[in-house]
Amino acid sequence: MELQWIIVQSGDTLSRIASAHHMTRALLAALNPEAAAQPYLLAGQMLRILPGTGRRYAVQPGENVGWIAERFGLNEKELRDANPEFANVEDWCGRCIHIPDSNGKTIVRLQGEYGYRELSRDVALLEKQYPFISTGTIGASVMGKAIPYVKIGEGPHHIHVNASVHANEWLTSAVIMRFVEEYARAFTDSMPWQQFRTERWMQETTLWVVPMVNPDGVELVQEGVVNRHPHAKQLLAWNAGRPHFTHWKANIRGVDLNDQFPAHWEEEAARRGITSPGPRDYAGKAPLSEPEAKALAEWTEQHSFAAVVSLHSQGQEIYWNYRDLEPRESAPLSRRLARASGYKAVKLGGSDAGYKDWFIQQFRKPGFTVEVGLGVNPLPIEQFDDICVEVGLLLAELLSDGETGTEALS
Repeated sequence: MELQWIIVQSGDTLSRIASAHHMTRALLAALNPEAAAQPYLLAGQMLRILPGTGRRYAVQPGENVGWIAERFGLNEKELRDANPEFANVEDWCGRCIHIPDSNGKTIVRLQGEYGYRELSRDVALLEKQYPFISTGTIGASVMGKAIPYVKIGEGPHHIHVNASVHANEWLTSAVIMRFVEEYARAFTDSMPWQQFRTERWMQETTLWVVPMVNPDGVELVQEGVVNRHPHAKQLLAWNAGRPHFTHWKANIRGVDLNDQFPAHWEEEAARRGITSPGPRDYAGKAPLSEPEAKALAEWTEQHSFAAVVSLHSQGQEIYWNYRDLEPRESAPLSRRLARASGYKAVKLGGSDAGYKDWFIQQFRKPGFTVEVGLGVNPLPIEQFDDICVEVGLLLAELLSDGETGTEALS
């Protein structure tokens, strides 16, 4: 099959391009070894692609588009959209067509990295698809990106979940967005989610999600400082000249946002011993000096959350305490969350200035830091489905919190 060429656009990555053309990242890298050796792609580069890779099907005599779509769990429009070259052709007999994933109706998908553009698209699509979902922003990042929130439910029990506080933990954003979509779809279809009654969640609980607290940092990890990045010179200096940023946790000013909250901030800064910006562990010049942390704190103060969860990676652990300031119900609730998710509830000491720490200190209500997955950040996307189930079950337990801790179907 003859190779074709594409032109790299700003923000493209090998993973995103491979996904868009139904190829594996390994195959795309093999076809373009010089590009694969670069830290990040450059806008204007030309890459070789192998057209028509992915799941293929040779249309047999007597088969029509509707029959093929039904056979593969799709609708006709999804199949036609996946084969635009045959848009004006009715008889597909003898043609080799592309079969998209059967989750074609799913809005939140991992197509390469899950970044700010993917998040913004999915927030808008979820609000359009499900009228009971509302969205807004809590503030803006250093580089002016709006930090969105998603709200679902109308109940008096308010729960907050945030994700991607650390830049290279961007998989957590996709995880929480997938849960919101699954919840919304189950409620629309009058179906349970994993045996939990979504209509009770909707009536009794309001879930507020901030899926990407650190959008500038996520973009840096995924796309680097190529293509005239406005902070390239400073970021490369803070990164010791290294062109790769996959280990970067901080925001775009080199401040670790989970060391930014006014809960014994001075002690945490001294314990870290990091006195200048960098990839991680620099607490900044003062608590809430960074617009992302300040926006999250101010937004939290505007609501009366019964409990909060901050999703991080990795370790499969749940941290539930802070300097013995947590309420009495935190310990037993953490054990229920652990049983639901398969994670370990851990009483953590020697750590301050995190969002969960500040929330517990400020409001004396349950707060949890949940470390999802296992491995090195960014976690491999192969863990995505498993993590979605684990986090979903944990949040289901929290949304259903009552005297027994569960409201599952009997």
